[in-house]
Amino acid sequence: MERLSHEKEGDESIEHDATEQEGVQTCPECESSALTRSADGSEVSCAECGLILEEETIDRGPEWRAFNAAERDSKSRVGAPTTQTMHDKGLTTTIDWKNKDAYGRSLSSEKRTQMSRLRKWQERIRTKDAGERNLQFALSETDRMASALGVPRSVREVASVLYRRALDEDLIRGRSIEGVATSTLYAACRMEGIPRSLDEVAAVSRVERMEIGRTYRYISQQLSLEMQPVDPKKYVPRFCSELEVSEEVQSKANEIIDTTAEQGMLSGKSPTGYAAAAIYASALLCNEKKTQAEVASVAQVTEVTIRNRYQEQIAAIGIHQ
Repeated sequence: MERLSHEKEGDESIEHDATEQEGVQTCPECESSALTRSADGSEVSCAECGLILEEETIDRGPEWRAFNAAERDSKSRVGAPTTQTMHDKGLTTTIDWKNKDAYGRSLSSEKRTQMSRLRKWQERIRTKDAGERNLQFALSETDRMASALGVPRSVREVASVLYRRALDEDLIRGRSIEGVATSTLYAACRMEGIPRSLDEVAAVSRVERMEIGRTYRYISQQLSLEMQPVDPKKYVPRFCSELEVSEEVQSKANEIIDTTAEQGMLSGKSPTGYAAAAIYASALLCNEKKTQAEVASVAQVTEVTIRNRYQEQIAAIGIHQ
């Protein structure tokens, strides 16, 4: 009887250890720490002795089966993923503009009139208040400017999140919607490491450069955005691609920037002008001469800026004209 009671107590202790999902560190049978979870996440077992420590009988998968990608797509009942770039995050309904029913047959004139009224009211009720109308207009402006700048979707998502934060904290009051949307897009480009100068952003915006800079400083301060100084080397690949120079010029330009930055020459300088001057200098050194006007046009800086930075850089690397 004592033996049976001891065995019963031992079995109970094993079951107790198996039910502790987070507390199980070793196998109670062989004291091995090689615990593995199955691919579907339903079982935790010991890789040494095979003891199942935890099992879950709930099937969280779909109730249908699919044997290839086409069947899986056709049977899936989910829509597009939510996105921050739309004011309702994409959770909305859309009435098709085609005046046809589910079988592809044209609607009668009475039904077409009814569907036209439904489309109009559906568009009206998508925004319930002034805040949502503000957000809808701002996000559409952000999308337009991001497309003109050629930045990826991740930057648009970050810019949309920043604008939503600014709207929630009432930072839009007294400022133009376009100005705040442009400044959040510029901040998102810097946060994501996609170099776009303030002049490039202002060129696709409907507000002045000075207002964008002023709003950007205010938004970054109020939202506690930790912005690092822009590295001039991030502009080099794009500028070199537009100038159609070789990889040797690009590599030499990066070398010039690294050498001169170690001497503290980068402080207080425009990163676009600094990168443009390095490319101009490296093109001369690699016998692929580009005029100052060509480089200035690509970098959107003045020729005077390139001349000043160029003279400083060649003096720093020990080259005398």
